[in-house]
Amino acid sequence: MAAGRYAPSPSGDLHLGNLRTAVLAWLFARRSGRDFYLRVEDIDSERSSPESARRQITDLSSLGLDYDPPVVYQSERGALYEEALARLPVYECYCTRRDIREAASAPHARPGMYPGTCRDLTEEQRALRRHELAEAGRMPALRLRASAREWTVRDVYHGEVTGPVDDVILRRGGNLNQAQAGDWAYNLAVVVDDGEQGVDQVVRGDDLLSSAPAQAYLAHLLGYVEPAYVHVPLVVNALGQRLAKRDGAVTLREMGLGAAWAEIVRSIGCEGVGSAAELLEVFEPKGLPREPWVWR
Repeated sequence: MAAGRYAPSPSGDLHLGNLRTAVLAWLFARRSGRDFYLRVEDIDSERSSPESARRQITDLSSLGLDYDPPVVYQSERGALYEEALARLPVYECYCTRRDIREAASAPHARPGMYPGTCRDLTEEQRALRRHELAEAGRMPALRLRASAREWTVRDVYHGEVTGPVDDVILRRGGNLNQAQAGDWAYNLAVVVDDGEQGVDQVVRGDDLLSSAPAQAYLAHLLGYVEPAYVHVPLVVNALGQRLAKRDGAVTLREMGLGAAWAEIVRSIGCEGVGSAAELLEVFEPKGLPREPWVWR
């Protein structure tokens, strides 16, 4: 089984950049004869809401994007993540965000990478850090003990990309006083879901290219097929910054379906195409503009 997917986080309405990526993910999947899945990435318990998920699904359907059932909700897949976690080499991490920032600013630290502060602690050191964390009412996070430091992925537009791998978070620290484990981390959930659903093609924004090597490495460790990637240019504002809701009327509901659709097809080099069905007939991956699309 071969499949593509679109997996939004239900923290608000999708803006033009999100919708454009959804259309491209659908096009790449359907043109290659793949199934196309819709997955709701609602593992962030503080930011996600069922109402946002419903509105997002409605907006995607209004664009004419069909998907193969069922719609998957990450919040219902904890047992799968538990099983995957048990198969991975992990260690407890007691670092706060401040700890990580300060360690990352040290000489020879790799920018954006976890510096391994908790990786090789002794049992005595772990017991002390665990006690300190417990006094603050927190449980430690769990990190992957990666044995590779880089990994190579295949991307339709970028070719072979070799990037760094670090000890990514797999499960966040929980609340000890409430005996509540932390949320599952995105890197684990997305890899498990893609693997379990047979997703072998991942279409998403260029800003996520740097995370692909670590995710492909994690898929390798779990015995899943490593997907082929399609990282597409972003929609940006006039300052060249990634488009966000603060940039004004950028959601489908604010712009209106007609205006939003016209902007999407123009941005992918198919100006004037009136429907998703027609777009599927004329879209050529080679014709996709390789520069970010500036929304004005």
